[in-house]
Amino acid sequence: MKAMILAAGRGERLRPLTDTLPKPLIHVGQYRLIEWHLHRLATAGVQDIVINLSHLGDMIREQLGQGDRYGVRIQYSQEPEPALETGGGIFQALEILGSEPFIVVNGDIWTDYPFTQLQPVEKLAHLVMVDNPAHHLDGDFILKGSQLSSDGQGQHYTFSGIGVYRRELFAACKPGRFPLAPLLKRAMNEERISGEYFDGHWYDIGTQERLQQMRQFVSNQ
Repeated sequence: MKAMILAAGRGERLRPLTDTLPKPLIHVGQYRLIEWHLHRLATAGVQDIVINLSHLGDMIREQLGQGDRYGVRIQYSQEPEPALETGGGIFQALEILGSEPFIVVNGDIWTDYPFTQLQPVEKLAHLVMVDNPAHHLDGDFILKGSQLSSDGQGQHYTFSGIGVYRRELFAACKPGRFPLAPLLKRAMNEERISGEYFDGHWYDIGTQERLQQMRQFVSNQ
């Protein structure tokens, strides 16, 4: 499978740091966030990677190049500023991603999730869910077995920002800026989204405080 790393966001809550540095290029331990993903994906055998760019995108392109030193092949999907949001960004990159299922990873997370677990899916998408962090106690979706739903009774979990998608999820979409969540919720109502629970290490670096927590964790490993 190919993979896409979402790297176009502005990182508002991490300003002023992200005024001069795109969030995926922030260092955590030995690697920048996006470099960590590249190494993990390469280790899992994923070699063709698409990265979307907007805010300070030239810095990402200059740092990563074509991916040679990471053992991958990188193609870029350039977006305007402001970026196209998750849904619009993936939709624009579909021509590069091709017709087969593909992995998508948020560029602003750190995790030791084993990407070898991800396989092509028959449903429209398969999402990796994690325990609800302190800043998001209500979670996102309900996971029952391998089925995800957006409402009803059951245990809510947080979407990790890691998933496998089929291009058919975006069949009714048009070019432009739009979020991903409404597409997922509609497909969940049709029972066309599966999920899995991951109990390993996962951090979302949305704020300076969470960035410091993640750096402390990585330095102790």
